[in-house]
Amino acid sequence: MQKVVLAYSGGLDTSVAIKWIKEKYDMDVVTLTVDVGANDRDLESIRKRALEIGAVNALVRDVKEEFVKYFIWPALQAGALYEGEYPLATALARPLIAWNLVQVAREEGATAVAHGCTGKGNDQVRFDISVNVLAPDLKIIAPVREWRMTRDEEIEYAAQNNIPLLSVSQKRYSVDQNLWGRSIEAGPLEDPRNEPSEEVYEWTANPDKQPDNAEYVEIQFERGIPVALNGERMDGVTLITKLHEIAGRHGIGRIDHIENRLVGIKSREIYEAPAAIVLHRAHRWLEDLTLTKDSARFKTRVAAEYGDLVYNGLWFSPLHQDLAAYVASSQRYVSGTVTVKLFKGNVIKASCDSPKSLYNFALATYDKGDQFKHEASVGFINIFGLSLRNQSQIQLAGRTQGEMLSLASPDAISPDAPSEEVKK
Repeated sequence: MQKVVLAYSGGLDTSVAIKWIKEKYDMDVVTLTVDVGANDRDLESIRKRALEIGAVNALVRDVKEEFVKYFIWPALQAGALYEGEYPLATALARPLIAWNLVQVAREEGATAVAHGCTGKGNDQVRFDISVNVLAPDLKIIAPVREWRMTRDEEIEYAAQNNIPLLSVSQKRYSVDQNLWGRSIEAGPLEDPRNEPSEEVYEWTANPDKQPDNAEYVEIQFERGIPVALNGERMDGVTLITKLHEIAGRHGIGRIDHIENRLVGIKSREIYEAPAAIVLHRAHRWLEDLTLTKDSARFKTRVAAEYGDLVYNGLWFSPLHQDLAAYVASSQRYVSGTVTVKLFKGNVIKASCDSPKSLYNFALATYDKGDQFKHEASVGFINIFGLSLRNQSQIQLAGRTQGEMLSLASPDAISPDAPSEEVKK
């Protein structure tokens, strides 16, 4: 009998999928639960439940260190925030899970892989494209996308087939979380006029109820990667976990985003990402010190492209490989220490220092010790404004002061106020 490897979370959808795949496709199901640091599940219980439902094998892989080293840190170095807001927690985990699915499929001699994504979300694209790139010979089965059962129908199916579930209670929200962040959607959140209630949040305290005492955290970076908190060096998993706790108790990391999904719809998403928000801000402030003007401005465009690429499921694309090489090169001088002030949901820059800082006090100061050559400015201004002055003398000569001022008036570019050339 042929085998399929199912990405198994232990929830309702994937639990029902074990039995459903067996019935519809007549395939043995091997489940794979990938630990990306969600910390909301008993993985051993999940493994045992998969076997009880009917899986021929149930595997659990701890990939938290790989997740940080090969996915989270490169995205942080890139400054990748989808549409400037979302730290891409779920999007970054999907290609890693897909990679493990393919590896297990090879090890088990499977001819297919399966996942529990719906037909209108982004995750189906991330899984399918990743698997197609890594192993185009493997068939992809997406039960939830195929069966179109409602939640009540799934619960009834589970009862009829004696499928053990953790809980059959109706959930108000759909939640996905991993080491880098927590995503919440559906229920009352689908109406953007509804303010999220406090029950939505688990990692962050209510900022309005925090004391009037700020907390300072010192973050040390090496080549754009955080390596220490408050002078204590630690591995990436520990650093992120500790920073989640520190920033979360100050209400930092809440994001309410109307985002543009890849499939063409707008979706209201709530995110909690305390560590990600703090680290992205601190990293950007350190780059302000260490990147040249041109490099910093170009990198903002790279960051946007990188964020889109990750969000759209193109992690294993040649473009990502090329952008990753640029990002790594851009980080060779991004080392130093940033101290942030955490206060009532806000991340405030307290200080920033780097041995490779391009900030030159002697050039920047207006006090004693100023070494800037003021007399050179006259020649610079003359050359910098040459083309504009030349245009003024040739094309704008003879215009009155009022006419010159009207050139910058909103009426000058209003569609209801045609230009003199159009009028003629």
